[in-house]
Amino acid sequence: MAYDGIITRAMVTELRNELLQGKIDKIHQPLKEELVFTVHTPSGNKRLFASSGSTAPRVHLIDESPLNPPTPSAFCMLLRKHLSGGRIVEINQKGSDRIIEITLETMTELGFTASRKLIFEIMGKHSNIILVNSEEGTVLDAIKRVSFDTSRVRQILPGIKYEYPPSQEKIDFDIISEDDLASIPQDSKAILGKVGGISMQIAEDLAYLEPGARFEKLKNIISASESGQFTPHIYMDGNSPIDFHIAYINAFEQTLSRVDYPSLSATINAFYEGRLSTNRLRQSSSDLMRTVESLLEKAKLKSQRLQEDLLEAENSEKYRIFGELLNANIHAVKPGQDSITLENYYDGEVVSIPLDPKYSAAKNAQNYFKKYGKFKTAVKEKTLQIKETKEDIDYLESTQTFLENLVRPEEIEVIRQELIEGGYIRKRKASERAKRFKASPHKYISPSGFDIWVGKNNKENDELTLKLADKTDLWLHTKDIPGSHVILRTNGQEPTSEDIYCAAEIAAWHSKAKNSAQVPVDYVKVRYVKKPAGAKPGMVIFTNNRTVYVTPRIP
Repeated sequence: MAYDGIITRAMVTELRNELLQGKIDKIHQPLKEELVFTVHTPSGNKRLFASSGSTAPRVHLIDESPLNPPTPSAFCMLLRKHLSGGRIVEINQKGSDRIIEITLETMTELGFTASRKLIFEIMGKHSNIILVNSEEGTVLDAIKRVSFDTSRVRQILPGIKYEYPPSQEKIDFDIISEDDLASIPQDSKAILGKVGGISMQIAEDLAYLEPGARFEKLKNIISASESGQFTPHIYMDGNSPIDFHIAYINAFEQTLSRVDYPSLSATINAFYEGRLSTNRLRQSSSDLMRTVESLLEKAKLKSQRLQEDLLEAENSEKYRIFGELLNANIHAVKPGQDSITLENYYDGEVVSIPLDPKYSAAKNAQNYFKKYGKFKTAVKEKTLQIKETKEDIDYLESTQTFLENLVRPEEIEVIRQELIEGGYIRKRKASERAKRFKASPHKYISPSGFDIWVGKNNKENDELTLKLADKTDLWLHTKDIPGSHVILRTNGQEPTSEDIYCAAEIAAWHSKAKNSAQVPVDYVKVRYVKKPAGAKPGMVIFTNNRTVYVTPRIP
């Protein structure tokens, strides 16, 4: 994954265009190693996302605001204290390193102007986010403190002097000369070991070029990153994102498909969105997934037992016949008998009737009539319980699907809160208050330019279908398969068949059948979709629907 020095340079260019002279409005820490800064700029609020996680360290702009945890961390509180209201005056890169520095002018508690520097080190497992006092050059704190026990080379602790990571004895791509570059053998590892700030993919591309062309290509890439005259893109293998860059990688151009994006932030966001179902995300949701699986298993077992009870109850007619035959042959029953064989005058068959030897024939007959009456009542009760259990199973299967298709970690808590409100699980802490729900669906564009909304959970499904969608919009859902509600916003116009098929493919992708082929998807105008009284979140009924068969994919 190529968040190299060139991508860092291009990101600095993009952030300068978007954030310079902006003011820090809010600071959130949605996860332990992630921060989101809301920056007020003349063109509106922007959200700067930064991750110091070892698997996907990065800095870029995002559109959606992640959920704010109930209790902010100590580092988040420190950032709010020093940076809230601060104005961004500089955004720089350290040489060709993967280090972004944002300098801010802030006000102290006494009303004096102070300078603070927020440093993002994007360096794999050594990534960090550090707040520095610019005047003194000392560390105020870091999202990851590094003590002497952790590293004898470089410590990052409050109060000590900030030092940059040790030099790697490479020549920055900014200052390397044509002769220096030409002197390196045509070997990608040799180029990577000599030129600072480039990724292996760029080194491989340069290795196949003649010395003069090698220098020209590198300078053109650097110039594009500084001017912003580039088209960022992701290289795809089918539906899987493989790598991203602002430069065209020859090896990828020949073997993979390329998807262009309007901005570098949109590119990075899309790339990692396709990889956020990684170990960290699965681990974060594993406890909830196990809970849902356990609830689903119990519901299915309950349904099976209810079906067996219902079958027995529906076969209870024999108990009525036993009672009638005993009453008709009451004098034939001798005291102490445990069974009697009588002719069934309804069909002429001979039946053996079990008896309780403690009771008389009349009492045994009465017991059979009571048993018959009890089972007749049970038919109605079991039928109702089976219906309710089926609703539980459908709801839990849909919840399971949403957990399997998570995109952002904060979606886990939304689903957890939904299960708490439904009475499926208990609240973990009495002091925690539920966050106000706000829909933030997946959004796509149809071939004709219509918006397509996709719910991320059952609560959001209800919000989209019942509140946000117009009656003339199209509603789509996989036929008899758990998945998201999809809304094709038609603005009162007639969508084309391409629009419908596009929305249906998206609905199939956001369902339990995303890895299948020829998935049936129902579609109907929203006016024909209703929610029965008392139905569980995301559960609706509809009429006048049509069905198309599609292969799951997203645009």
